[in-house]
Amino acid sequence: MTRPRSFTLLAALTLTGVAAATFTAPLTAQAATIPTPGNPVSHDENPRVPVGALWTEEYFPSSDGSDVVLHADVLRPENLPADAKTPVILSVGPYFAHRGQTGDDGFEGTGPSERFDDLIVGADLMNRGYTVVMVDLRGFGGSTGCLDWVGPGEQADVRAAVNWATKQAWSTGKVGMYGKSYDASTGLVGTNQAPPGLKAVVAQEPVWDMYNYLFSNGVRRPNYLGTPRAYNSIAGIQGMPDDSEQYKAAAAYEKTHPECYAANLTDTQDPNANSAYWRARNLAERAKSSTVPLFVTQGFIEPNTKPEDIEKHLQNHQGTERGWLGQWEHVRGNDVDGDGTLLMGREGWFEEVMRFYDKELKGIKPAVNDPAFVIEDNLGQWRAQSSWPEVRKATTVTLRPGSYVDDGGESGARRSTPAPTPAYDMENAPALPPASAVSGSGASATSSAAADASAARLAAGPKPGTTADDDGYYSWSKPVAKETRITGTPRVSLQTRGTGNVLVRLWDVAPDGTATMFDEQMSLVSGVKTAFDLKSVDWTLAAGHQLVVGVGTNTSFSWADTPSNETITVKGATLALDLQNTRFDTATQGDRSPYLDGYLSYYTTTLPETAPGTFAINVPQSRG
Repeated sequence: MTRPRSFTLLAALTLTGVAAATFTAPLTAQAATIPTPGNPVSHDENPRVPVGALWTEEYFPSSDGSDVVLHADVLRPENLPADAKTPVILSVGPYFAHRGQTGDDGFEGTGPSERFDDLIVGADLMNRGYTVVMVDLRGFGGSTGCLDWVGPGEQADVRAAVNWATKQAWSTGKVGMYGKSYDASTGLVGTNQAPPGLKAVVAQEPVWDMYNYLFSNGVRRPNYLGTPRAYNSIAGIQGMPDDSEQYKAAAAYEKTHPECYAANLTDTQDPNANSAYWRARNLAERAKSSTVPLFVTQGFIEPNTKPEDIEKHLQNHQGTERGWLGQWEHVRGNDVDGDGTLLMGREGWFEEVMRFYDKELKGIKPAVNDPAFVIEDNLGQWRAQSSWPEVRKATTVTLRPGSYVDDGGESGARRSTPAPTPAYDMENAPALPPASAVSGSGASATSSAAADASAARLAAGPKPGTTADDDGYYSWSKPVAKETRITGTPRVSLQTRGTGNVLVRLWDVAPDGTATMFDEQMSLVSGVKTAFDLKSVDWTLAAGHQLVVGVGTNTSFSWADTPSNETITVKGATLALDLQNTRFDTATQGDRSPYLDGYLSYYTTTLPETAPGTFAINVPQSRG
């Protein structure tokens, strides 16, 4: 992540409640060269154009019949004739404004976004004969219209962008999408829509269901209002002085249509996941029957775009699937820290991505047979699989009954610590663990003392015990006889009396009492049966370790819940788990992700005693 200037300004605006901003800059001594019809611009003419590319700007309508006009920056190989047909790598999102990705990046002159220059240069796209197209979603950059947070309007923009790129005279008619974070989610939109020209999608760290970014089963996340404010601010980024008049007018659209900002602040606040607003944005549910080849990445301990509904999406999607899954934060496959250490821990991101694109867009048979999925577990060990998850045994265990007071931990530190009110977009969430504790944290732009303190409060929460305490109660498994991996998506079912909130956490506890929290989720409860998924995981319990399940009130700042102060009685509870035998893992290359050690340090505690356990989770040791 390399956008400190944007984020600093964005945070300053959104944390003070500013819904939108107009960015201005002094006129440069000499205006940057911009394209005009029939006159593309090279790197020699404008240093913001990647070497070997020719830049043009294009405008075209969205596909929903509205008056929205979309802006695209197009980069064509300079070494090819103007009419040479090439496949297209397309990105569609809110971060391609000429002034900067999430704010003013301090450029002296206008030019195409540098957001994916790493791909253009690292994968040598121009020399490989690919065209790159970056399209601003409605309301952002040089596109008109009201922003629509991955809703029907933006989905229409994605379809329009794919169709436009497919039909250009210089296009072979084959399009691949590429993105990370928000523009990875728009890649999922493209996959779901499956327009005829879309042949491949690479989506790094997406949100699989937009509801989950602001709510968890009816409970607000801390950024439930701050994130819409952040995107209002990004939509307010104005054109640069040397942009074309059409671009500048389009960039000012939200400024002259305040109803766009108002709708984004109100429409996003419905906590009901089954509302029409959120159903339209449930990308995992809408993936059914799609056959577009899909290559994804997901960090299981990712603190930003979390592993929620990834398994559902992969189950619903019917096409070729590839993935890098592991123990990292919100980073790209090629991201490195200051020492050059790969933050995902695995070499060859661009090479593997290009084998994927070359096969799907050019029909070139790969010289290397890449595994469909490569997965790093919590031990830092990498394995190859043909799919994810691979389940040796599915089991449902019975948890203890118990009770707790839903007071939000009012007897503890939470009462004396002000709740944070974070405002961040999907690229700039606070680091967890604190950035200072993790080498190469993907949110280094937020690694100030204030951000670290906020992150520390976010990670606070109840520790497991052998008996009930003021905040919850705990169920212990028997020690596992052999190394056992919990994979996929755990699901809890509770039969309760009382109305309020419930926090469920999973802990890995060693015989000496060393305990690490590795999964958590919240929900509202209302005196009936409540069932919900936890985050997806890939966590190996060493032989002799125990799984501990905590059920209680929320004592962390990871959610902005409203405690009911009622006694919640859990009359019955079960936990569904998918288990995997580690004996037959197929090892593959990859190093330990730097983020993993920081996470383990931050979420590990020592218990004074352990308990014998009431349920077993052993997995068969034979090959399934």
